Amino acid sequence: MNVMSDISSLMQDIGRKAKSASASLAVATPDQKRLALEAAAEAVEATTPDILAANARDMAAAREKGLSGAMLDRLLLTDDRVAGIVSGLRAIAAQPDPIGEVLSEWDRPTGLHIRRVRTPIGVIGVIFESRPNVTADAGALCLKAGNAAILRGGSESLNSSRAIHAALQAGLRAAGLPEAAIQLVPTTDRAAVGEMLAMTDYIDVIVPRGGKGLVARVQADARVPVFAHLEGIVHIYVDKAADLDKARRVILNAKTRRPGICGAAECLLVDRAFFEAYGAPFITDLVAAGVDVRGDSDLLGLEGVSPAEEGDWGREFLDLVIAARVVDGVEGAIAHIRRYGSHHTDCIITEDDAAAERFFAALDSAIIMRNVSTQFADGGEFGMGAEIGIATGKLHARGPVGAEQLTSFKYIVEGDGITRA
Repeated sequence: MNVMSDISSLMQDIGRKAKSASASLAVATPDQKRLALEAAAEAVEATTPDILAANARDMAAAREKGLSGAMLDRLLLTDDRVAGIVSGLRAIAAQPDPIGEVLSEWDRPTGLHIRRVRTPIGVIGVIFESRPNVTADAGALCLKAGNAAILRGGSESLNSSRAIHAALQAGLRAAGLPEAAIQLVPTTDRAAVGEMLAMTDYIDVIVPRGGKGLVARVQADARVPVFAHLEGIVHIYVDKAADLDKARRVILNAKTRRPGICGAAECLLVDRAFFEAYGAPFITDLVAAGVDVRGDSDLLGLEGVSPAEEGDWGREFLDLVIAARVVDGVEGAIAHIRRYGSHHTDCIITEDDAAAERFFAALDSAIIMRNVSTQFADGGEFGMGAEIGIATGKLHARGPVGAEQLTSFKYIVEGDGITRA
């Protein structure tokens, strides 16, 4: 048997097991799912040294490959980050169980009583790259929503993901749920991704979480429906009515806290009237923090600003780099974002309610903020415990994808021997 047929057989077996497990999860009790997640959290906590040791092996290999600093940061696990995984699992465990929730109900003159009830989707395939915490986030959210999960992580995070996955499996065993409810694809061969994208008999939805290349391939090749998570081309617009101190705090945090995450600011837009009145001290802050600021002609007189090229607009840097330009008011900002944005997250800094409302109404990004660091574009910060990603499409799931977004619904119709005329 050749390598391709081996991988095909492997993935078909994983798919069959996931489909079977999804039937069990659909009728699992809220207490079972809560117990599995709480036990998984305990297992992650207990095996933190093992998880960190596995991550150290991944980090060493990544450095040898020459990964960028931002990519290394995405891969890195620390005691605090593992503690964050634990708290995320516990937060998801404590959430109300979404399955069985009655979304609406009504009676018809014919005597029909109709309920629309939340149900699991079935089997979720998650394809992600270098962030090992996605193993826990995706597995936990799928489980909470009653779905089986097939997780395919990147080669860079394989050891870390395996260590975290072992803790999730321990949680499933503790709750008496099938271990196939959360499976980690054991190979880094890219052929496994191709198999997943065509597994219409077993996988109900694919969620890609990674760079532009990964998402583009998934969208182009998938025969399974996709919850798209496109680039985080995140804009911050400083309006003429912005509070300068707020702008400085928000912009610095939005760019530098963790530049490698999808909520990091990638483009700064400054209202011309504000710039003429106050200058752009927040750009000085960015330069002092080591950020490569690439500005338009209006900003080139500022110390440390280099000239922006056309390719810098609409670019996800995922590093200490930001594009910046002066625009003519809120309408200029809206026009720029409509041209170069990715419908992920965009923010306005202003004290003017009318400007904020215009910004909110005119843009159709999944997340729109006011006077808030875009680093808050995160399901955990939204109270979801964690997220699989930020969906930028307009159908079904949009914005942070938590447990509720990983559900569908069905109609329950009851009557008393009713017939239709």
